Amino acid sequence: MPPNRAGIMHSYPEPAQELVARMAAAAAADPARAIALQGAPGCNSHRAAIEHDADCLPLPCFSFEDALDAVKEGRAERAIIPIENSQHGRVADIHFLLPESGLSIVGEHFMPIHHALMALRNADGGLGPFSAAYSHPQALGQSRRYLRDRGIVPMAYADTAGAAALVREQGDPAACAIAPILAAELYGLEVIEKNVEDAADNTTRFVVLAREPLDPRELEGQPTMTTFIFEVKNIPAALYKALGGFATNGVNMTKLESYQIGASFAATTFYADIEGAPGDPRVDTAMQELAFHCKYVRPLGSYRQARPRG
Repeated sequence: MPPNRAGIMHSYPEPAQELVARMAAAAAADPARAIALQGAPGCNSHRAAIEHDADCLPLPCFSFEDALDAVKEGRAERAIIPIENSQHGRVADIHFLLPESGLSIVGEHFMPIHHALMALRNADGGLGPFSAAYSHPQALGQSRRYLRDRGIVPMAYADTAGAAALVREQGDPAACAIAPILAAELYGLEVIEKNVEDAADNTTRFVVLAREPLDPRELEGQPTMTTFIFEVKNIPAALYKALGGFATNGVNMTKLESYQIGASFAATTFYADIEGAPGDPRVDTAMQELAFHCKYVRPLGSYRQARPRG
């Protein structure tokens, strides 16, 4: 392992480190099959990588930035990043991370999310009571009512499976973790209860990133999505005018989210998803009209729909 990665490896709880080292070695031997992901082995991104490509070699990384760096540096061909959850909103700040990375979105994956409560047995062989539950803030938010009803204090951790490894490392039977069942299997924890998420239809959308964008011509005749960011000119009704081209050209915008860059609060940047791809005359015309009213428009990728919209 390169020296600058050693600190990242040891940021994982000890029970996860051997698994991470083994998976990193496999990915290093065949980076063309590697998919970088944020989290310890057993996290939801690990599951998503395998679901998206059953033949892949998952490469666990401690942070989202580390996962993107693995692709930029050629240690993985792709990365899979969760960007939004049906119950709890935005997951990763892909708006900030992706433009800086220089990577492109080349795919998407939707995955139902089912959390389990897991822990170690206490000295007499029993389970609980539990005073604290460790997990990623998203998982804690998705299980908020479950934890509140049982008086268990939520404790944020970097990822779900890492929280399970932490509970194993601490050896405290009063602590539990909310994580995928796979994490309980990997770290030797007992599953107390399955499906502790508050919503039965809890779903996360992931995007797949690569160094090179897909050629829109490869997507002809297929349902596609295009993602981009833009900043409108600082004039009255600029956003209204900028978006008008999508309505008049019949292009469906499925997502529009605003966010601030810097501390001036003078201009807002927008993140958008639309159905279609460059090469479609309707999309091309709408994007031209958008650009006319914007300081800049930056494409983040066109890719096949994993799920029909509308």
